[in-house]
Amino acid sequence: MDLDFVCVHAGRAAAELTRRDVARALLAVPSGMALVALPDLRRALMAAGNPLSLPFWESAKATLGAIESGSATVGDVQRWLESTGTEPLLLTRSFFVWPEEDERGPIAEEMFRRLVAYLEERVAAGEVDPDALALGDESARETYEDLQERWLNSPLPDGRVPGIAVSDEQDQELFAAWDEEEAFALSELRRILSELPEPERPAADLRAASARLREVLADPGYPGNVLRACAGFEGEPLPADDEELWLTVTAGIAGPISDLPEDDDTPEGFSNLDGELSHEDSVLAALCAIHHADWLAVVAELARRGPGVLASPERIARFIAESDDIDVQMDEPEDLEAAETLFGSVTPLWACLGIVDKTEVLTPLGHWGLPKALERAWSSTD
Repeated sequence: MDLDFVCVHAGRAAAELTRRDVARALLAVPSGMALVALPDLRRALMAAGNPLSLPFWESAKATLGAIESGSATVGDVQRWLESTGTEPLLLTRSFFVWPEEDERGPIAEEMFRRLVAYLEERVAAGEVDPDALALGDESARETYEDLQERWLNSPLPDGRVPGIAVSDEQDQELFAAWDEEEAFALSELRRILSELPEPERPAADLRAASARLREVLADPGYPGNVLRACAGFEGEPLPADDEELWLTVTAGIAGPISDLPEDDDTPEGFSNLDGELSHEDSVLAALCAIHHADWLAVVAELARRGPGVLASPERIARFIAESDDIDVQMDEPEDLEAAETLFGSVTPLWACLGIVDKTEVLTPLGHWGLPKALERAWSSTD
């Protein structure tokens, strides 16, 4: 840990190193090693004509000492790094969060570098005072935060708004990962089903279940409102064909298409940040939180076992934990409880569709239709 190490780490000559460059290099090695290296590093920078400042060196010694003693928090270290005057804030006032360094896409990496360069210009212009930041000056901190907030929300010469560009890239990455996971789950589902005999279509059960379903969907309250949201029915006429209607709604439980209509929300609900979610919102949130792997494990096991198997939330959680079809570790009681809670929102909806009966036992209709519905939910973009 010497000046050469810092220069290589920063990719800059000694005379061009910033406080951020030095701080990041110090944090890249064990704190004890960095503490020992501080005096020699300071002298080497002075000899190179880039002495930095006393507040920086004192803050570095204090922070590294706190890290070495185990008393420094992650937030303490991040705030010290930000006090160098050219480290972008991890979390801004508008709740913009930079991705972790090893998780940044090309756009996030570009925007991060641009912001660092912008802050270096502001330090050189005297608009940002790193020494005041190192000393904990709140006014200097406010100025520092304001500059970054404005930069993130102001168009660049090419028209891109940095904060929006980074967020859009993250969304695209999430969607791509989701699509990849869904495609793999779909291929596994098809492989498993190809090894099983095709269940007979229970025409009478389907007809009766669809008639009941139409009545439920006509009801403005739960569970009709949740099932309509799951299926994406937003006022248009329902499918006339019973099988199409039933499969669309059943598929929507595994992949909700829309949210509850805005008419179901009230201004009071939005203003009460400490209030609990409505039952309907909680159910939809639970459905959206179930992973592809969990759906695959459950439906595959029910398809293998056939009608008459218990499909309660507790049994479903056990199916997931013991499944050979997925690579999921559920070794703690909390894991089973979490799965039970999520599928506790599913089984009442299944009961409305005739997938399970009043005792939460899988019906012939559920055995026939669940795999078809799950395949439909996952192949909408196939």
